[in-house]
Amino acid sequence: MTMSDPLGDMLTRIRNAQRAHKPTVTTPASKLRANVLEVLKREGYIRGFEVRELGPGKREITIELKYHNGEPVIREIKRVSKPGRRVYRGVDELPWVYNGLGIAIVSTPRGVLSDAEARAQRVGGEVLCTVF
Repeated sequence: MTMSDPLGDMLTRIRNAQRAHKPTVTTPASKLRANVLEVLKREGYIRGFEVRELGPGKREITIELKYHNGEPVIREIKRVSKPGRRVYRGVDELPWVYNGLGIAIVSTPRGVLSDAEARAQRVGGEVLCTVF
């Protein structure tokens, strides 16, 4: 059975694993998921991730979650743009997550970027999710 929202599935897996205090979580691989994880790693929300080849045409991503004093670093992770309702914003309309304490991940013509990187490059796009 195919998934209607693969990115939403990955975010839910991360959310559930952190609530259970798991050190790692696995998810099926895709380019979009890897790009979103790269932004999360750059911004310090996860330790890292590894893409593994399971067989011909099958790949899996193992995500190393990050904790600080026993508490998950990611307190809240929400999907904004969904398959049924896409949310696009220009550079001047990009959301501020908790007044700049969190980040919004945006898919732009220049790749998947955090909201701060998108503002610096003066480019807008589809707001994928917010992280705090």
